[in-house]
Amino acid sequence: MAATSSLESFSRSLWWNKTEEPAPETTRLQGPAEADVVVVGGGFTGLSAALHLAEKGLKPLVLEARHIGFGASGRNGGQVIPGLKHDPDDLRDAYGAQRGSEMIRLVGNAADEVFDLIERHQIRCAPQRSGWIQAAHSELAKGSVMHRARQWQAEGVAVELLDRDGIAAQTGTSGYFGGWRDPRAGSLQPLDYARGLARAALAAGAVICEQSPALEIKPHGSSWRVRTAVGHVTAKSVLVATNGYTGRLVPDLAQSILPVQSMILTTEVLPDTLRRRIMPGGVVLSETRKLAFYMRQSHDGRFMIGGRGAVGTAEKPALLRALQKGMLRLFPELDGVALDYTWSGHVALTMDGLPHLHQPAPGLHAMLAYNGRGVALATVFGRLYAEHLTEGRPLLYPVTPIPRLAWHAIRKPVMDLGIRWYWLKDSLGFASK
Repeated sequence: MAATSSLESFSRSLWWNKTEEPAPETTRLQGPAEADVVVVGGGFTGLSAALHLAEKGLKPLVLEARHIGFGASGRNGGQVIPGLKHDPDDLRDAYGAQRGSEMIRLVGNAADEVFDLIERHQIRCAPQRSGWIQAAHSELAKGSVMHRARQWQAEGVAVELLDRDGIAAQTGTSGYFGGWRDPRAGSLQPLDYARGLARAALAAGAVICEQSPALEIKPHGSSWRVRTAVGHVTAKSVLVATNGYTGRLVPDLAQSILPVQSMILTTEVLPDTLRRRIMPGGVVLSETRKLAFYMRQSHDGRFMIGGRGAVGTAEKPALLRALQKGMLRLFPELDGVALDYTWSGHVALTMDGLPHLHQPAPGLHAMLAYNGRGVALATVFGRLYAEHLTEGRPLLYPVTPIPRLAWHAIRKPVMDLGIRWYWLKDSLGFASK
């Protein structure tokens, strides 16, 4: 029996089958074209950049290999979480008091930007802002979680500290040892959000070309030329925003990230009694495990749970079984409830746990690898890029050289070993950010 392709699983997702925003009316690039900026990738980063560039008077052209939201932007769990995997104190230690504080405000307000865009452009993506719970999966992990929560408290966030009973009351499971709730966070239908950004960008004057994979980026005089199979675009600036689906367009870029497969399953629509007990009210949750589960109720009342742990392009039945087992461990009353949708996709991870911004040559930028926080962060990074080009603002987030991983060619066995190691650490109760 042939392995199921993660790449093509988008059509089995809840998001693809239950949409409110129609697919945008786009074209396919054919022949020569000119733009002020070429954006490669029709996900949150590229669409946010295109929208903000167009609103500021430039003419961006987006090249998307398949369709809007084909990658992680149309497949993720729809959790809108502010902040980085690194805590406020870490950022001040790394970047100094002033710049560290500016970065904390930037990432701390990331969810605000998402919900502001949704409101401003009336994007029909089932937005809810009921908070995010980070739950300690062990007593050992609880101290680390509370330390993080208190740091955000010190930044003025109305953090809610939760003991075991407090988490059980808000989620319906007694499987966690404590944690905290961040009121800035929320949820949405991610494919609809991507389509809504595309609609807004088109209305502002952007051009979006679907089914137009970029094959080559080369200098062309003082500009850049991006070639597709049947056309090319010439522009002063290029933004590569391909995240976990990055290929060979920019040397070493694909070798700087670790694409890990994440899978999501959803139940059938729950009866009212279970909807009131299991992850009620729109709250979202993720664990402190390195190979963490994340969960929520969908906007139409299904229980959703996702998790990572597979490497490669083929879906792993073992991961699906682990999700089902985890679901029933936390919520045994879901035993016998049917599963309606399962799908997967790739999240881009980095060795330092931070998103990466690169400028390998003048006029050429790459933004990628949000380490599971892409809904909010990618939206913000697209806006930062647009302001950098149109207003000359320095990119607040640090621009770094592309960190090629020497062992990337043998990443599958290395990452398989790493996953086994993290399973062991998780089973012993150690916390992850």
